[in-house]
Amino acid sequence: MTKLNDYVKNYDIRGDMTLNELTSQMMDAGFQATNIGRAIETIKAMKEEKEITVILSFTANMMATGLRSIFAKMVKEKFVDVVITTGGSIDHDIILSHDKYGLGDFNMNDVELHKKGLNRLGNTLIPTDRYVLLEEKIKPIFEDVYKKNKTTNPSDLINEIGKTLKDDNSVLKWASKNDIPIFCPGITDSSIGLQMFFYKQDHPDFVVDVTGDMKKLANIVLLSKKTGGIILGGGVSKHHAIGVNVVRGGLDYAIYVTTAEQWDGSLSGARTNEAVSWGKIQEKARPVTVHGDATIVFPLIMSRFF
Repeated sequence: MTKLNDYVKNYDIRGDMTLNELTSQMMDAGFQATNIGRAIETIKAMKEEKEITVILSFTANMMATGLRSIFAKMVKEKFVDVVITTGGSIDHDIILSHDKYGLGDFNMNDVELHKKGLNRLGNTLIPTDRYVLLEEKIKPIFEDVYKKNKTTNPSDLINEIGKTLKDDNSVLKWASKNDIPIFCPGITDSSIGLQMFFYKQDHPDFVVDVTGDMKKLANIVLLSKKTGGIILGGGVSKHHAIGVNVVRGGLDYAIYVTTAEQWDGSLSGARTNEAVSWGKIQEKARPVTVHGDATIVFPLIMSRFF
């Protein structure tokens, strides 16, 4: 009989059990529960490092969900040192600092929603007037930035936006307060980007230089003794987080949470082992990929730390 070192263990579920008691059993439960357990242990090991730069990367759709408050807490408590995200995250954080989104269903009638001025993001509903609110809030910020310096970069612009927000669940607010940079390489692909375009029509010398952040981020990574990545979803935010680490031989720690598949060769679906081949994650690193919806998986993971 083959000798085994580890064994699958049954859950011990009780009505009075805590969330920590539940997640502590996941490592031995099998399938993605085991990967959640491994992710928790990897983050623990990462945070025990004395000198490490922790990068949090996520896509904009997640900022439109209840995950926003978790991201804000991570930034507020300086659990992470750098945030990398997409332009829509900036849109959502500004809007949600002033108003709310609705909750609907994935199978709603989209023709009827369009007629009512409701934009569906999965089962989240965003009224069109929220983008009118966004325009009202961002114009004076552009004016202030323009008066100081006609050329800026995304992280500095986002820092200025964060200074204006009062909501305790705002990621941008706490990033500004704690001097944690938010990098947004795809900022033009967003409502903020559209407003930048509109503003530029009357102020043609107004420049948001996306290349201006590249040296800033590269210096942070190069000067880090070790780096770790908590990477939710894919796209440009994921690639920017792992790609910049090529300059130092790759991430030392990496946790992916994804619903994407790897079979089409996409970056979004690529696993941590593929990143090793590119030098984006070190050969000796401690990587783990959790397959699942971040709105379910990530609160379970982070419940062990807050």
